[in-house]
Amino acid sequence: MFHALADATRRDILVRTLEGEHNVSTLARRYPMSFAAVQKHVAVLEGAGLVSKQRKGREQIVSGNVETMRKANRLLAQLETVWQGRIDRIGEVLADEHNGGKNP
Repeated sequence: MFHALADATRRDILVRTLEGEHNVSTLARRYPMSFAAVQKHVAVLEGAGLVSKQRKGREQIVSGNVETMRKANRLLAQLETVWQGRIDRIGEVLADEHNGGKNP
């Protein structure tokens, strides 16, 4: 998922498709690249579960997957909690060393 989000074009496609459905042709017109390149970006997002694609007649309609974004948000919040705890402990160790190894 994070590999898919590492690219600015894919992030932009994701934002657009979270705001509403778009067909791939309409998306492709917004970027200075070939239709095939946009299709590849959409395929990477789809493979990561960030968007879903369905065919309506001759068009491929792309929709953002809000639930996957919520899962990513929860994961990042958990990681932030872990790292915040580590940062707090580093602060305590540095404060302890500054006080000569004695607790204040």
